Amino acid sequence: MSRLLGGTLERVCKAVLLLCLLHFLVAVILYFDVYAQHLAFFSRFSVRGPTRALHPVASSSTNCSRPNTTVPSSGLPEAPSARPGPTAPVLPPCPDSPPGLVGRLLIEFTSPMPLERVQRENPGVLLGGRYTPPDCTPAQTVAVIIPFRHREHHLRYWLHYLHPILRRQRLHYGIYVINQHGEDTFNRAKLLNVGFLEALKEDATYDCFIFSDVDLVPMDDRNLYRCGDQPRHFAVAMDKFGFRLPYAGYFGGVSGLSKAQFLRINGFPNEYWGWGGEDDDIFNRISLTGMKISRPDIRIGRYRMIKHDRDKHNEPNPQRFTKIQNTKLTMKRDGIGSVRYQVLEVSRQPLFTNITVDIGRPPSWPPRG
Repeated sequence: MSRLLGGTLERVCKAVLLLCLLHFLVAVILYFDVYAQHLAFFSRFSVRGPTRALHPVASSSTNCSRPNTTVPSSGLPEAPSARPGPTAPVLPPCPDSPPGLVGRLLIEFTSPMPLERVQRENPGVLLGGRYTPPDCTPAQTVAVIIPFRHREHHLRYWLHYLHPILRRQRLHYGIYVINQHGEDTFNRAKLLNVGFLEALKEDATYDCFIFSDVDLVPMDDRNLYRCGDQPRHFAVAMDKFGFRLPYAGYFGGVSGLSKAQFLRINGFPNEYWGWGGEDDDIFNRISLTGMKISRPDIRIGRYRMIKHDRDKHNEPNPQRFTKIQNTKLTMKRDGIGSVRYQVLEVSRQPLFTNITVDIGRPPSWPPRG
C-alpha cells in the first residue's frame, strides 16, 4: 500500500514540476514580445522626427480640390514613396527583320491629306514627331532630317507615308524639318548640317541620321531606315530616273550616316548654294575617307517623287562643277565645323519638330559669259 501511495505522489510531483516549467517558458516569451513592441514603438518616434522636419506632410486641405495651386517647396527633392511602384518591364531587343513589314506599297498623291488626318492615323507619335516602339528596344536612335522651304503640301504626304513605315520598322526616331528663313538661294547641304547639330542638342543619344528630301517617298517598307558599318544610300531607284541610278556616284535624295561617319567626313559642305553638286561632294568625302557606300536592292530601294514646280530660288549653282573637283582641298575647312547659322524658332508640332533658321546669304557669283 505504501509503495502504491509513494508512486502516485511521485507522478503528481513530476506533473507539477512540468506545469511550473511550462509557465516559466510562457512568461519568458510574453516578456520578450512586449519588450519588442515597446522598442518598435519608441524607435518610430526617433526616425520620424527628422523626416517630418525635411518633408512636411501636406494637410488634407492642401491642393486637393484646387489642382492649379502650388504647394510651397523647401527646395529639397521629394522623398521617394515608401511603397515602391511597379518596375518597368525589360523589353527584348527589336528584331533585325521586323515582323510587321508589308513590302511593296501603293503610293499616290491625289487624295487630300490634311495634317489632322495624319495625326489621327499615328496616335503613338509624340509631340515633336518622336516615337519609341512599345514592345522592344531598338538598337539605334534615329534622327530624320528634312531640308525645307515652302513645301507644306509635300510635307503632309511625306508624314502620311513615312510615320507608319518607320513605326513598322520598329525605330526609335524623331523627325526634324529644318526650314530656311527668307527668300535667298536655297542651301540643302547646309540645312542638313544644321539639322545634325540641332537634333543632337535635343537628344544627345542620336547615333543614326537619315537625310531625306521632302518630296521622296519609299515604295517598299523593307528599305530599313537604319545606319550600318558604311554610309548608306537609300534612294537608288527613283521614278523620275526610270527606277535606276542616274550615274554610279549618285548619292542624292535619301541617305544615312551614323554620327561617327558624319563627323569623319566633317559633315556636308556649306558652300553649295542653289540646286545640285552637294551630293556629289558628299560622295567624294566618303570616298576620300576610305569608306564605301552601301545600297539596298534596287527592287526595294524604289521611290516616288511628289511633282512640283522648281523653286525660282533653287537654280543650279554655276560653280558646282569646279567645287566638286576640289573636294579634297575643301572638305577639311568646309563642313560641320565651320557652319554658321542662327536659330529663329523651334516649334514642336504633333508630327514633327520645325526649326526655322537663318543660314545667311550666298556670295555674289560673277556673271557667266
